Amino acid sequence: MDFLSKDKLLIVGSAGMIGSNMAQTAMMMHLTPNICIYDPYAPALEGVAEELLACAFEGVNLSVTSDVKEAFTGAAYIVSSGGAARKAGMTREDLLKGNALIAEQLGRNIREYCPEVKHVVVIFNPADITGLITLLYSGLKPSQVSTLAALDSTRLRFELAKQLNVSPDEVVNSRTYGGHGEQMAVFASTTTVDGVRLTDIIGTEGLTESDWEAVKQRVIQGGKHIIELRGRSSFQSPAYLSIEMIAAAMGGAPFRWPVGTYVDNGKFNHIMMAMETTLDINGVHVQPVQGTPQEEAELEQSYRHLCKLRDEVIAMGVIPPVDKWSELNPNL
Repeated sequence: MDFLSKDKLLIVGSAGMIGSNMAQTAMMMHLTPNICIYDPYAPALEGVAEELLACAFEGVNLSVTSDVKEAFTGAAYIVSSGGAARKAGMTREDLLKGNALIAEQLGRNIREYCPEVKHVVVIFNPADITGLITLLYSGLKPSQVSTLAALDSTRLRFELAKQLNVSPDEVVNSRTYGGHGEQMAVFASTTTVDGVRLTDIIGTEGLTESDWEAVKQRVIQGGKHIIELRGRSSFQSPAYLSIEMIAAAMGGAPFRWPVGTYVDNGKFNHIMMAMETTLDINGVHVQPVQGTPQEEAELEQSYRHLCKLRDEVIAMGVIPPVDKWSELNPNL
């Protein structure tokens, strides 16, 4: 059986729906034979392990533990969905305080037990903030920590295909940037549909201005809509996309979508946010983003919203003031 890597992949929060789906996806994609599933809730974790083992995947050495030290020691790659799930009526930001503390502990566990880890993907909400906190406390380089942001762009792809009655494959380079939340910046200027620029379609009979605004709102409210339909937050799409991300970091195909990454470039500073990036075996690196003046303004607004959330976490005492960050993580 050929695997992408032989290194240990740790999936944190494996007793949950996202975590268990991530583990199964990693096995199906043959990422590594060395997979560890971890969750502090042992009974549910045992049930997940039995399900995965009953799949009869070949060549996989699945380790199962609720012990933090055992889970993290030797991990070369980590994907964590180990925060509280979003429930009906909640925004991603409503999860801030509790999940901020979970992110702090995640970072501390990485620093203590696996400081040589190669890449970490954080996907529990609000992911921009939990990823930033994890980066701070782990001591890792910004290129080593990324967060799930692609789900908004893939939802845009789907919504445009549905609205225009075309195959999703005809919608190319659909992009949202900024926060993974209701303040995201939805770009039109990056996208083509069957080779035609989306900006040339908006305002026509095929996609009126009001249609486009409705598409954007469906993307922004995509997570809420899933909860209304299924009675629980989405798990299949975030699980798959996050495993695609870690596969890219493990040396697989470069990731195709925007990634939440640490940005400090003079325009956007001391923040984790969705940007155009390269994510591959060399880690995550920011690429330039340029939109229309309106899109740039929306991205700036999204950035300011994330700064507000960051400053709330500072006020809570979870992370120090920005000018003290380098004392906690010399890579920042």
